[in-house]
Amino acid sequence: MKCEVNKVYVMDCLEGMRKFLDDGEVDVIVTSPPYNIGVKYNKYDDTIPRERYLDWMEEVAKECKRVLSDRGSFFLNIGHKPKDWWVPWEVAFRFRKHFVLQNVIIWVKSIAISKEDVGNYPNILGDIAVGHFKPIGGKRFLNDNFEYIFHFTKYGDVELDRLAIGVPYQDKTNIGRWKSATKDLRCRGNTWFIPYETIRSRDEQRPHPSTFPPKLPEMCIKLHGVQKTRLVLDPFMGLGNTAIACTKLGINWIGFEIDEYYAKIAEERVKEYLPKKESLLGYI
Repeated sequence: MKCEVNKVYVMDCLEGMRKFLDDGEVDVIVTSPPYNIGVKYNKYDDTIPRERYLDWMEEVAKECKRVLSDRGSFFLNIGHKPKDWWVPWEVAFRFRKHFVLQNVIIWVKSIAISKEDVGNYPNILGDIAVGHFKPIGGKRFLNDNFEYIFHFTKYGDVELDRLAIGVPYQDKTNIGRWKSATKDLRCRGNTWFIPYETIRSRDEQRPHPSTFPPKLPEMCIKLHGVQKTRLVLDPFMGLGNTAIACTKLGINWIGFEIDEYYAKIAEERVKEYLPKKESLLGYI
């Protein structure tokens, strides 16, 4: 280890990984890079030419592969816009040169379920519509209620702690029906409903234009296995939600963020979960 853990370093992630991280010392990577769909960041241009963007993403993939352990997991959250659905998969195909795509998880931000489609579930009394989404006007596109989480590993054979994020059986008669169903808990599957918290002001409560909730990295880390996770990396730290998840789980982390404003907010947010008010921000 060439640096202090539990810090956000204000620098480019490629420079940071090359300077501070040794081969194979990271157990889990959870991150959400820019999507190149025109999001307005403070310091980053999210409208660069597509090939240049994909080349850059592939450089990030190669460096992440170097620092990730052979039994590590890389959870890459990446979205799209209705006019351009290909971005996530074009990035995934660049990563395919360097990783195995072990799982594809759908992060559901909002969902509507009608009572008649649910069947006889006593806890569901009527139609359900939960979560948050940005309404899309016009008549061409549906409201966009999900993003991808690509789970990459080096060899495609990393064992996961599936029940760490498991859910109870709705039909309790399934318990004991087969050897693996020994308790009231089953694999959640690859669709995760994780809503954003309701906010009144984006400027005050969500100053970063594109973030995932802390529960998303928390679930990723739990799925990989808390007991075998020593260090978590977020190359695009943003407002620090991966760091918050690690702090809650008692796991060391390191993050890189080019925008000092976002990094300072991350520092303050993570401090709320720390027993000691120590500095988390590293300036290079």
